[in-house]
Amino acid sequence: MTFYQRFEADILAGRKTITIRDKSESHFKTGDILRVGRFEDNQYFCTIEVLSVLSITLDELTEQHAKQENMTLRELKEVIRRIYPNEDRFYIIKFNYKENINEL
Repeated sequence: MTFYQRFEADILAGRKTITIRDKSESHFKTGDILRVGRFEDNQYFCTIEVLSVLSITLDELTEQHAKQENMTLRELKEVIRRIYPNEDRFYIIKFNYKENINEL
């Protein structure tokens, strides 16, 4: 799984605990252990454990989801629309940070 580099520090600090993805990444399951890299260079920076995967629409997103993404609800919806301009259904992948490259 990859994340934009701007999210790396929030993930490592435990401020970002969910990611919202489209159907192409809806196959993850509770308990999956995933290596995480930066989207820009695919460089590994940590490992996460999937805690849950839930289906949701953009209109169903709440302030709580935004808090878990470490942004405002307005910012969250704007980011999702920019990344997935033609999607209506999304998947919230809740995760727990496991380790980073310095701990391997």
